[in-house]
Amino acid sequence: MPALSSVQALVFDVFGTVVDWRSSIIRDLTAFGAQRGITADWNRFTDDWRALYQPAMDEVRSGRRPWTILDVLHRESLVVLLERHRIDGLSDADIDRLTRAWHRLDPWPDVLPGLARLKHRYIIGPMSNGNVGLLTRMAKHAKLPWDVILGAETARAYKPLPESYLRNAALLNLEPAQVMLVAAHNSDLKAAQAAGFATGFVARPTEHGPGQTKDLAATGNWDVVATDFTNLADKLGC
Repeated sequence: MPALSSVQALVFDVFGTVVDWRSSIIRDLTAFGAQRGITADWNRFTDDWRALYQPAMDEVRSGRRPWTILDVLHRESLVVLLERHRIDGLSDADIDRLTRAWHRLDPWPDVLPGLARLKHRYIIGPMSNGNVGLLTRMAKHAKLPWDVILGAETARAYKPLPESYLRNAALLNLEPAQVMLVAAHNSDLKAAQAAGFATGFVARPTEHGPGQTKDLAATGNWDVVATDFTNLADKLGC
């Protein structure tokens, strides 16, 4: 387990850990539907959209598909869901607008004050499966004070492939043990730990809505376990 005193950078899983993607997407889709007079179960639509996230990336991880950024995968999944939910008549511009809902996600309430404190001591940035354009626009929308934008695109690999962690650490000129991944997902932390990263778990028990059944608590031997980002700052002495 890396010594916390050696950690120089905190990198963050984004979807679920930093931003409340589910509430944000439901809000965006509901507003669009109201504008266009479209009636749909937007809660279910949002959950269905997220359910296509991992299978789409698996096509790239496995090598069955050439490198493809998340914005493209999100758009393709959206087209599938529009047909499945029998929503038609949308233009390409409409579909592009809805795809960019993933650029307009709001942070959890503790994120901005917590990051402000952590930034004083550490390099901070995302280590997400999002592409650079998505993560940059999300940061502008949510006022996330990143020092650097890292993700699948900079590593040319989707988490949890080891390359996604190791290549991004190398971009910071840091050894894996000098980087901590902060995430609300035990599986992400397990892969980061296997790559030599320090690990920090922050619980987000409502990420998937009121019926969430996984990642309600830490299940691994992580270096830090916190209730939110301000508690993480407390535990790291920030």
